[in-house]
Amino acid sequence: MSGEAASGGGSKLWGGRFTGKTDPHMEKFNASIGFDQRMADVDVTGSQAYARALQSAGLITEAEAKSLVDGLETVRGEWADGSFVVVDATDEDIHTANERRLGELVGSVAGKLHTGRSRNDQVATDVRLWLSGAARDLQADMLRLITVIADRAEAEIDVLMPGYTHLQPAQPIRWAHWLMSHAAALQRDAERLAQLRGRVEVLPLGSGAIAGHPFGIDRHQIAKELGFPKITPNSLDAVSDRDFIMEFLFWASLTGVHLSRVAEDLIIYSTAEFGFVKLSDAYSTGSSLMPQKKNPDAMELVRGKSGRPIGSLMTLFTVVKGLPSTYNKDLQEDKEPLFDAVDTMRGVLPICEGVISTLTINEDRMLASLDAAMLATDLADYLVRKGVPFRETHHIAGRAVQLAEDTGVKLTDLTPDQLRTLHSAFEDDVTGVWDFTRSVESRDAPGGTSKSAVQQQIADMRAWIETQRD
Repeated sequence: MSGEAASGGGSKLWGGRFTGKTDPHMEKFNASIGFDQRMADVDVTGSQAYARALQSAGLITEAEAKSLVDGLETVRGEWADGSFVVVDATDEDIHTANERRLGELVGSVAGKLHTGRSRNDQVATDVRLWLSGAARDLQADMLRLITVIADRAEAEIDVLMPGYTHLQPAQPIRWAHWLMSHAAALQRDAERLAQLRGRVEVLPLGSGAIAGHPFGIDRHQIAKELGFPKITPNSLDAVSDRDFIMEFLFWASLTGVHLSRVAEDLIIYSTAEFGFVKLSDAYSTGSSLMPQKKNPDAMELVRGKSGRPIGSLMTLFTVVKGLPSTYNKDLQEDKEPLFDAVDTMRGVLPICEGVISTLTINEDRMLASLDAAMLATDLADYLVRKGVPFRETHHIAGRAVQLAEDTGVKLTDLTPDQLRTLHSAFEDDVTGVWDFTRSVESRDAPGGTSKSAVQQQIADMRAWIETQRD
């Protein structure tokens, strides 16, 4: 995306100062039309709003404004139907291409469209418009994924499974609780994206190259027409600010990490050793050599692609960190990382939605994986209820685990008499501790894994989803 300061010939928007011919390698090196043409639609939208603002400021007539707006709509249509022809020799970026074609359609009045406008504030506006639309689409993708998770959690709320820390069996939990743990992380991501949009939808147009607009343009009018609540407060900052892109890349990075963790869990749970879940054939592949294999490639790709936005974020941080004030051509490097991050996230979110909505669970395998030792904390809790300090009960429960190992039995097979050798507070009712459902149901504080607690998590999530849709 070209800025105002560049070198070339008179056929360029910036070419009046130059008489020499541009090196063909420089032409190619300088051009951004190959990737920024995806902003063709928003470039037209921004230019139409600017044409109407020029008319309001008395800089062009109503007839001229109509000619420009109608001509730009024709340009939009040509991009939409694929008939727009890029002229490699002159169309170095989407702005140049659209203005060149507009001139062919409406004549010399097209030259008035650039009055008071710089490609510096034009590109900043285009990127914000484009990202605003992309963020809305991603927000919808996020809400669909979270809804699928909540639906599944509600339908399978009675299924118990082992919960893990350090990838070691820890305590029994509900499968629905595991699902909602990932929904909670994705909810934060969706909230961050919504907050980010408020910083994306700020209008830089009317800032000129760096110093502002000389013809009294109504920037608030343009902002209102484009659906932006605010305008940028400083023209120097407006043309060089790429914080909103870096913030989006951070959002994509963190959301990608959260999706990668979902993927990692499901990859592990789908192994033969675990066998908790089975991915649908629609999201699995086979081996070119081993006919028995069913590989979780969809989840592996989600896990792998999470690295792309992280790399893009580091790329743009590196580009921006040493720039002098206002616009520099280095900022042309902001778009490819942004476009790639959007494309990546728009790819992985529907895949995750599809995988989670179509996988099957093996409830019996999950139940069979619940180990008696996972109730050791419940044994300690039993003594707490008898008035024994937890630090002491934790030690006693550990000794009970050791006793079971020494005697070659499961923890749940220890008798009340054996347990009383460890502490006199154990009574015959201690056998009631050896129940996984009871263990799960005892953790009924908000956010816990009891049925009522998980149901509340689901209800709260559904209520939040409705507020986001509204």
